[in-house]
Amino acid sequence: MSTTTSSDLSGSSSTPSGNRAVAYLGPGRVEVQTIDYPTFELKDGPGVNPANVGRKVDHGVILKLVATNICGSDQHMVRGRTTAPPNLVLGHEITGEIVEVGRDVEFLKVGDLVSVPFNIACGRCRNCKERKTGICENVNPDRPGSAYGYVDMGGWVGGQAEYVLVPYADFNCLRFADKDQAMEKILDLTMLSDIFPTGFHGAVTAGVGVGSTVYVAGAGPVGLAAAVGAQLLGAAVVIVGDLNAERLERARSFGCETVDVSKGDPKDQIEQILGVPEVDSGIDAVGFEARGHGAGSATEAPATVLNSLMGITKAGGALGIPGLYVTGDPGGVDEAAKRGSLSLDLGTGWAKSLSFTTGQCPVMKYHRQLMMAILHDKVQIAKAVGATPISLDEAPAAYAEFDAGAPKKFVIDPHGMIKR
Repeated sequence: MSTTTSSDLSGSSSTPSGNRAVAYLGPGRVEVQTIDYPTFELKDGPGVNPANVGRKVDHGVILKLVATNICGSDQHMVRGRTTAPPNLVLGHEITGEIVEVGRDVEFLKVGDLVSVPFNIACGRCRNCKERKTGICENVNPDRPGSAYGYVDMGGWVGGQAEYVLVPYADFNCLRFADKDQAMEKILDLTMLSDIFPTGFHGAVTAGVGVGSTVYVAGAGPVGLAAAVGAQLLGAAVVIVGDLNAERLERARSFGCETVDVSKGDPKDQIEQILGVPEVDSGIDAVGFEARGHGAGSATEAPATVLNSLMGITKAGGALGIPGLYVTGDPGGVDEAAKRGSLSLDLGTGWAKSLSFTTGQCPVMKYHRQLMMAILHDKVQIAKAVGATPISLDEAPAAYAEFDAGAPKKFVIDPHGMIKR
């Protein structure tokens, strides 16, 4: 049987009857709804794969959300650029306090404060055992890989809510040993659920090391996290490219060089910075809604970033691609783009012997190490990405502000537990 007791952070001693959450209604529309309080069984609902309905989750925990963030990946759905169904509860960046534990949970207890990787992993399949937790074989009946509150990811309910169910909790949850210390750094630690490991993964897979020169395409939160990750790995120069002047200013605030791609191909501006028109490592933190460079910057051209990176990365170099690409895009610029089929200059990539790494970041491969870097003041990721706490009710307005290009990472604080 599951157990519920009082919670150290919340002081609550009873199970709530409801649960408020942020839901996608349709293109450009989100709202805060009242949904069911989670139980240890996956129930039918928007986006839930029929094969997952009724799935028992005795290995799970129920969290009271302390922080849950708005992600650029959520924005793709909210813009109507995926096949997400109406009323899908959003949110895959989850940090919270355990208020209930399932009967099969062994190593976690009520009151623990934990970070939850956005990708759900069973810990039992071949891929999980090989640390490829982004492509777990057992949590999504449609394809390898799953996530909370995301289209085609199995239907696990999202975490932009007051409470959320986390399956396979012993494997998935990263516990913070000192809760007081963690709450002091919660705006940094909340980034461990996704964007900090994702950006860091982009830098690692791009081969960044001591003395590297790096170009990061995109100055949104993941791009900025990739830049911070590249610095942490010892890069000599990190260059960030974007169209948004305010986001480029944020990149400069922690020591990055910048490129305004509205002024043309990054190659010429990179040469002005480095003396040569190429870098050792390229990172795509833009994804499938990329726009052209120079005079074409107002026009969507989904292969622009990938083709540009192949051109400016040195022969024998590598591209890390944390930016999201999808297999179904109703708003694609042509029929091919609507299927995720892009016109890549693969001949250049082949001729230059470039390496490519795509797909979900395996968060558990990195999150403990990055936690230690945060706790021991080696990095200030919250400051770099502009972490901005908001209430649950402010989430719809924050989605609109983020979509307009605000240089911020919005952190939803459903229970008013974060110091402002």
